[in-house]
Amino acid sequence: MEVKTYFADFLKNIRLTESQMNDLKTGHRTLRKRLLEDEEISSIIINTFLQGSYRRATAVRPKNNSKSDVDVIVVTNLDPDKYKPQEALDLFIPFLDKYYEGKYKMQGRSIGIELSYVELDLVITSAPSETQKDLLKSESVSISKSVEELNHWTLSDSWTFSSKVSQESSSWKSESLLIPDRAAGNWEPTNPLAQIKWTWEKNASCNNHYVNVVKVLKWWKKLNPLPKYPKGYPLEHLIGTCCPDNISSIAEGVSLTLENIVSKYPSKPELKDHGVTEHDVFKRITEEEYQEFYSHVSEAALLARSALDCEDQLESIKLWRELFGSKFPEPPNGFNKSEKSAFTPRTEPSSSISGGRFG
Repeated sequence: MEVKTYFADFLKNIRLTESQMNDLKTGHRTLRKRLLEDEEISSIIINTFLQGSYRRATAVRPKNNSKSDVDVIVVTNLDPDKYKPQEALDLFIPFLDKYYEGKYKMQGRSIGIELSYVELDLVITSAPSETQKDLLKSESVSISKSVEELNHWTLSDSWTFSSKVSQESSSWKSESLLIPDRAAGNWEPTNPLAQIKWTWEKNASCNNHYVNVVKVLKWWKKLNPLPKYPKGYPLEHLIGTCCPDNISSIAEGVSLTLENIVSKYPSKPELKDHGVTEHDVFKRITEEEYQEFYSHVSEAALLARSALDCEDQLESIKLWRELFGSKFPEPPNGFNKSEKSAFTPRTEPSSSISGGRFG
């Protein structure tokens, strides 16, 4: 059974809490405001925007008291032919020492900032083409609201939040930005806007269930920590590749997605990034890791199918709970197969499934 109200409550249990979302907002808004207003560094900045699971509305609650995290992209006017990756990153050190002394560290392709309440990932990018600057300065790029609270968003230089309608121009297509790779000593292409746009369109084609399918399967993966990979965006990309359009519920999406992984990818696939097609998002995952993961998926697919096809509500709830753990709600006291009259099953969610707030 689809037990939609139970999935609605399950999502409330695994989404970021209101406190965590407020911490993320405070962290990224403060950082972005400081960047754009700093007398020294602001002169090389074209705009800032958010990327990652927070922006795509696919984030789930951290386990083991870990802090939530958010990725901030900084679009600069730095010429990659004139600045080596380390030189570009070094330009931000005075700013970081001023506001985040002792709280930041240089990473392979970004700068990590760890605060007491949130973790920020600062990603520097080089100068975009002239044709992209208007798009990158637009409200459609800089706005931080997610698909769960902004269905009418489109990637366009003419889009505005107040328009309340889709105004995408078919001629607008984001180009890759370049980020500094310190270890390799060169600039690498990335296109987070294409990933965001793809997620928005996929969610619409899945009757707004897609991002929730991603969340619940990410939670399932947290319950199965070995192998460590795939996780994060590679896992999300795989789910997106295998989740069918026009699904009628989260339960159906979960079952069909797991079954499609099993049938389509018995061996480690090559998955092209939505924005940079020469990138394989599964490149760093070993065949051994994938096979162990595949074994877990195969078992989960059978369990999900049993739960979905089960015509007894109590047994279906028990099977979903076996798949997703204790965060999936138990049936109320007094509800059992022999005494269904003791409890009136819910037919409407206690709150909207898409009720999480990001931004």
